Amino acid sequence: MNLSERIRPGADRRLQLMATCLCDAFYDDAAAATVEVLEHLGCQVEFPEGQTCCGQPAFNGGDWPSSRKVVRHTVKTFAGEAPVVVPSSSCAAMMFHGALLEFEKEADLPAVEQLGRRTWELTDFIVNSLGVKSWPGRFEATVAFHRSCHARGTPTGEAALTLLNSIEGLKVVPFGEPEQCCGFGGTFSVTFPHISQAMGNLKLDHILATKPDYIVGVDMSCLMHMTGLAEKGARPIKTLHVAQILRDSLKNRKA
Repeated sequence: MNLSERIRPGADRRLQLMATCLCDAFYDDAAAATVEVLEHLGCQVEFPEGQTCCGQPAFNGGDWPSSRKVVRHTVKTFAGEAPVVVPSSSCAAMMFHGALLEFEKEADLPAVEQLGRRTWELTDFIVNSLGVKSWPGRFEATVAFHRSCHARGTPTGEAALTLLNSIEGLKVVPFGEPEQCCGFGGTFSVTFPHISQAMGNLKLDHILATKPDYIVGVDMSCLMHMTGLAEKGARPIKTLHVAQILRDSLKNRKA
């Protein structure tokens, strides 16, 4: 899908929020922060209660029939013309490319492709749809920004950095091998746990060498993986989703 063809909100800035499975199960504050940030920008946030999953776990595991079923449900749940905003580059990428599932019924494809054109990762939406290039907040911290693999080939990484670098008091520090995977990869971490752990620890070695206050990312899955490895290795580090940084920085902005 050509990301330049995505659908933007109308004058009312109405949108639908896909909270993701991990936010629902473990990181509800990241979803809450997403809503607060979008409402701060004047968006009308709708939350379709029938939402479940984007279908990626089954897709990555090779169970395409199950993934098709989930994608069909997602298309039905997020019906309409409003943009769909996702605080996860991983889930957004699945929505972009849902048509790769090769649906048996050709009638399914237009709706799947239309959903892909309406989908935005959160920071990409803020910067490249709403046109917000700077954030009016303050957050005193040094952070390491993790570029998730699924954000490659999309504007998400640069959008997130545009916002983070504009926040007063926030310093984003570079670290070694920034494009390297954290090792999670969804089902990859289950199928190849030892490789996954080695990749994650290498990532942590590079990040922790810069002594940041937080690791910040656009995917809670990556942050969850690195948090677990850090705690297991007795070198804990705090993690925050970008939405939490944006939300919390607003509390300290100048009047």
